[in-house]
Amino acid sequence: MIRLLDILFSLIGLVVLSPALLLIYILIICESKGNGFYIQERIGKNGKPFGLYKFRTMRIGADTNGQLTIGKRDNRITRVGYYLRRTKIDELPQLLNVLKGDMSLVGPRPEVRKYVDLYTDEQRKVLNVRPGITDYASIEYVNESELLEKADDPDRLYIDTIMPDKIKLNMKYLEHYTVSEYFRIIFKTFKSLVA
Repeated sequence: MIRLLDILFSLIGLVVLSPALLLIYILIICESKGNGFYIQERIGKNGKPFGLYKFRTMRIGADTNGQLTIGKRDNRITRVGYYLRRTKIDELPQLLNVLKGDMSLVGPRPEVRKYVDLYTDEQRKVLNVRPGITDYASIEYVNESELLEKADDPDRLYIDTIMPDKIKLNMKYLEHYTVSEYFRIIFKTFKSLVA
């Protein structure tokens, strides 16, 4: 049932938002040379890698200087990219990942291999379901880049504190993997975005 809802909602979202998505793409390529989309390898269900789609918010090649972004002091982010990240609009192309079946609308956010390789056996349970665009951790850590910006060692803060806490929040969804929980998280996500 959840897969059918994913297909339906992602298809509707892509059709309804297509004019806005096209406009955003044009704004990105007008400000910064290169493709308007950014595809990054993430780890999905059962540890299978896939290409996660985002609107490009950094200059081309900027991700070679580290994979975490650290708020306003990250000068790799373009002006358009700053607003896309702040409003989470950069995540909208992941509706394509949902339609393809790489992701669900709701589920643990997919990580890069560097961080998945650090998971304990217990933490690896988050790989038993499709990763999602939103989850309890996304709602709780909506200001993650600001937290990382204040840290002396952002990578260490992420590995030691943020990542384990996010996984605990993801386990909450795995324990209640139902249609009603799916809609509850979608509702909470919309509520947090307009708050």
